[in-house]
Amino acid sequence: MKQTQRTKLGLAGVVAIGALLGTTALTLSASPVWAEDQKPASEASKQKDAGQDFFTKPQSVTSNGSVTVHGAHIEYQAVSGTLIVHPKGWDDSASADDEKDKKPGAAASIFYIAYFKKGAAAENRPITFIYNGGPGSSSVWLHMGAFGPKKVVTADDAHTPAAPYSIVNNNDSLLDVSDLVFIDAPGTGYGRLTGTDKEKAFFGTDADANAFTDFIAQFLSRYGRYNSPKYLFGESYGTTRSAIVANQLADDKGIDLNGVILLSQILNYDNDIDAAQMNPSVDQPYVLSLPSYAATAWYHKRLPTQPADLKTFLQEVEHFALTDYTSALQDGNAITPEKRDAIAQKLHDYTGLPVDYIKKADLRVNGGEFEKTLLGDKGIDTGRLDSRFSGPTMDQLAQYPYYDPQSSAMSSAYIAAFNDYARNSLHYGNSPAFGNGYQEYKFFSDAIMKWDFSHKQPNTDFPIHNAVNVLPDLASAMKHNTSLKVMLNQGYFDLGTPYFQGIYEMRHLPVSYDLSKNVQIVQYESGHMVYAHQDSLAQLHDNVAKFITSTYKPTSAAK
Repeated sequence: MKQTQRTKLGLAGVVAIGALLGTTALTLSASPVWAEDQKPASEASKQKDAGQDFFTKPQSVTSNGSVTVHGAHIEYQAVSGTLIVHPKGWDDSASADDEKDKKPGAAASIFYIAYFKKGAAAENRPITFIYNGGPGSSSVWLHMGAFGPKKVVTADDAHTPAAPYSIVNNNDSLLDVSDLVFIDAPGTGYGRLTGTDKEKAFFGTDADANAFTDFIAQFLSRYGRYNSPKYLFGESYGTTRSAIVANQLADDKGIDLNGVILLSQILNYDNDIDAAQMNPSVDQPYVLSLPSYAATAWYHKRLPTQPADLKTFLQEVEHFALTDYTSALQDGNAITPEKRDAIAQKLHDYTGLPVDYIKKADLRVNGGEFEKTLLGDKGIDTGRLDSRFSGPTMDQLAQYPYYDPQSSAMSSAYIAAFNDYARNSLHYGNSPAFGNGYQEYKFFSDAIMKWDFSHKQPNTDFPIHNAVNVLPDLASAMKHNTSLKVMLNQGYFDLGTPYFQGIYEMRHLPVSYDLSKNVQIVQYESGHMVYAHQDSLAQLHDNVAKFITSTYKPTSAAK
């Protein structure tokens, strides 16, 4: 899920809405056990030190559970905890007595929840690292909505009523094919940032990717999973992160992945439709978002003529977008009045927006304008992350919506469900070693407002400070490991990362034709959070499960 915030950020527009210190061993038991020493401390100073240690030393709590997935009963052990990572270049051999170490260096305690199937041999049991995006989002959305053993029940395309919420067995959990590790981004979840310049050390494209790379390498070592088939699953900004991490794991850590699974992709931020008007002469975002506009208008029945079949209709729109529409936008101010009128009429036919409005927009309608205008005559805004959703407009005279109806519709359910599940089932969030025994789970950080979007692409000497483009990173990972497979999953009704944008990016990966065959692309009749639609979640599970089981070969020696 992307952190939703309508701003005029020049670079990202709206990117709104996943062997270091410590030697604590994993403890597996039916009741919660804190990995740190729990000796009573009566003195206030010792209590303060214990609280500080909580965020500077690895923690873990174990519990047991079971889930039934497509008729299969699976017993698992859940480990909830933190690992400590440091900024790139950190030297673990430096003496604590050195002058430079008198002030504590920046560190991040990264919170995770791992699920291990009982009785499975590590070499024959895949492990998938799962995270959302933001930047600055926890992984609660994929955890409680998609692949964890428990999920929260939400309404399909409307606001979910207030508590109590239903937390049920997740029939579509990926635990039937893989162990799962849900990772919260630095500064979110139960993890915290500490030390000097802590936000600068982790709130940035490359800094964030380095933290995740180190976390994964450390996790594999601590839990003996180096010889397991390994996968990344990132959503939204998590796809940006995955491209960098996949390459860093291979290039810096010598860790090859079996697969990279992407959901709601954005790899080149020049394609962002939210702030396309701030980048004149780059018309590509308008071209790539048009099919998602058309899908949204189709869903809300705002088209002058309603096509019977969505997929056939979208194929027609995609062709128009890449041909006549692209040609018209490339003409710029030199476009003839006749051509301008013809294109405006065609855009009306495909989006339902008024012809006069399209002309006033110079044939270029950005994401916020579309969301505001499609149902504007009814005083309704459409959702951004999932345009099947809609809600009352805050200001009928505004150019953009002030909120995302989809985010408002389900965020409360996820937040309530996870807080209940974490404390009552996972037994995390109430450690007696921390303060008064209460910890806040942070679903988002304020990272987006402080993010350093500069990025050093592979085989370059310095970072680039314009729009982030990690296509070279994913290409480099695929060249390092020519057996690496990539899967892209997309929702037709996603206006945050339009599906045709992802297709276009994959078609322009700088890899050979043969390597491009390693990429698989699947669409769903859902939005950014594909799993918010139950039928789409079932399809997503089946497709991802098939992808995982087809991209590794079990060893005959494993039992």
